[in-house]
Amino acid sequence: MGVFASTASTAHAQSDDKATDSKGSPAPPPSSSPPPRGSLLPNPQDDAAPSTPSPPAAGSVDPAADQRELEAQGRQRPVADGLVGSRSQDVYSEDWFSRIRPVLELHGYFRTRGELFHNFALGRHDGANNALWPQPIDNSFVPVGGNANAVSLGLCGSNPNVAESCQDKTQATANMRFRINPELHISDNLRIMAQIDMLDNLVLGSTPDAYAMQPGSGSNGYVRSGGNPYAPIALFSNTQGPPTAGVNGWRNSIDVKRAWGEYMTPVGQIRFGRMPHHWGLGMMWNSGDNIDADYHSTIDRIMFTSGIKALDLYFGGSWDFVSSGPTNANAYSVYGGQPYNTGNLTNVNQWSLFVARRTNPELQRLQLSRNQVVINGGLYAVYRSQYLDLAGNNGVTETPWTFGSGANSGTNNGLERRNAQIFIPDAWVQILFKKFRFEAEFASVWGNIERAPNAAGNNASDTKVRQYGLTTQTEFKAIEDKLRLNLGFGWASGDPWQDSLQPQTGPNAFNSGNGPVSTFRMNPAYNVDLIFFRRILSRVEGAYYFRPSVEYDFLRSPGGQKFGGNAAVIWSRASEFVQSPGHNRDLGLELNLSLYYQAKDGALNDDPDKLGGFFAMLQYGVFFPLGGLNYLPNITSANTPGISDWSTSSAHTIRLFMGIVY
Repeated sequence: MGVFASTASTAHAQSDDKATDSKGSPAPPPSSSPPPRGSLLPNPQDDAAPSTPSPPAAGSVDPAADQRELEAQGRQRPVADGLVGSRSQDVYSEDWFSRIRPVLELHGYFRTRGELFHNFALGRHDGANNALWPQPIDNSFVPVGGNANAVSLGLCGSNPNVAESCQDKTQATANMRFRINPELHISDNLRIMAQIDMLDNLVLGSTPDAYAMQPGSGSNGYVRSGGNPYAPIALFSNTQGPPTAGVNGWRNSIDVKRAWGEYMTPVGQIRFGRMPHHWGLGMMWNSGDNIDADYHSTIDRIMFTSGIKALDLYFGGSWDFVSSGPTNANAYSVYGGQPYNTGNLTNVNQWSLFVARRTNPELQRLQLSRNQVVINGGLYAVYRSQYLDLAGNNGVTETPWTFGSGANSGTNNGLERRNAQIFIPDAWVQILFKKFRFEAEFASVWGNIERAPNAAGNNASDTKVRQYGLTTQTEFKAIEDKLRLNLGFGWASGDPWQDSLQPQTGPNAFNSGNGPVSTFRMNPAYNVDLIFFRRILSRVEGAYYFRPSVEYDFLRSPGGQKFGGNAAVIWSRASEFVQSPGHNRDLGLELNLSLYYQAKDGALNDDPDKLGGFFAMLQYGVFFPLGGLNYLPNITSANTPGISDWSTSSAHTIRLFMGIVY
């Protein structure tokens, strides 16, 4: 698929370049090491006298003689005059700067996105607790339950002295992110990697100098901190300040999200630290490295990868740190010391094994040119367990960061028995033939929770976990790869003991012991549309979809420049009809349209199938809700005062994306 598919909302849903992650997940070791660099010492052959061009035959004219002499002159070293170059150990400046260690490489991107959401509540009248999408705060509406819970903003109208209700179903926003992925290459087999985000998804205009906050008293959380006499209201704001947690926002300007090391031994590669986690199509674990991604999978692990290069076969395993429970860190830890885990039985332990076949890219291109079938694939297996846990959903307010404050120290030291085990197998396969690609990923979550918490203070015994997910991608390229036809399919198992597609809290989260927890949720970075799954539900969960699409490059340059468009239709249905609000499997039909442009910016994007330099796209999406998102008859017949229209209506979105990849 083209560059657009790896940058639009269908990033990991229609892209094959993330089948295995080259940085933080099971992947072929060769891609994890930089190209070998030579010795700092010049080649002894460089000291040899340059060859002299052969003179032309007598009586003949050689028009290339001057050019040959210039080329031979350029290969010569300075004469051995005792100043430089008299010894083979002498290093010339161009050799030194091309071979110096360590080498720091900077990669990443900068992006700015403007988005408009219209009627994402789908015309429904749900209250805040059970709304698929919360109403805009400047919209007056009557929720189910009557006028007693009505939200009325009598602030609009042409006459400020006459109260008129504000009506606004549209929300407009813009955000930005500057991502840096530094790579410190210490030697040919040793490097340190990291990921740093600046102004990560910062909402444009959200840190004006008119506002500041401070901790409130009691349970008030944060309250407004005085006022700026030079900007007493937002209308007089003069500048934007850097995001500072607890002052003008909830996070700081810089987030260090990942840092890990890689060492290539003679028998395999060792990775250790906090790194991206990606496998297959990204349905279960998705690194979120796509330029348009909002979510990601990051894992703390120690991992070893090896393989048989001649067979393109790779295998390995890891010890993962999912959750350590409480530590002894406190506010004074910023001055030094080493915090540590205070109890092993509260750890969420995880171990993984994988085996995969990934054909060498050069060999793969050769086989496809010879009309041979290429098959890649693998199996990734994860085992996770936890014995004790912090007491949850029982009125306990402690967290791993506040544990030991005395909130519940008298009852089993604030802990409760969990004794849970989960096994997660994930299989991935890719079949290539000429211009055809079929790719699929299947995963299941199979386990048991001996004691799941509930709101009543008791424990539901032996709660089982039975979840299944499947996604497929079928692609065909034609007309010099300008035309790409795709068919995507995905299925996430549902839960017949739940009455909502969204996650529940308290005893409902574990079905109160009535049956296994069965709602499968795909990774939120695995995007297949613009509105319903991506925004309203935030991910594919408890549903299945069909996604035919077509993409065409109107202009396509071998140097990387391209201009094209994309159209996709997504039909979504509930896996279990009882989870949809209207108890109907049909959830909705969505149409997505896109135009995209990529500039020709040199070696970064000398391949039009790779993203580099300046990239922009304009997208439009419309979602038509179907019977599964309607109200049940017993709700519409209740004759709620203030509600006369119980029908749903379509949602729309417009997105403008601009980015620079380096």
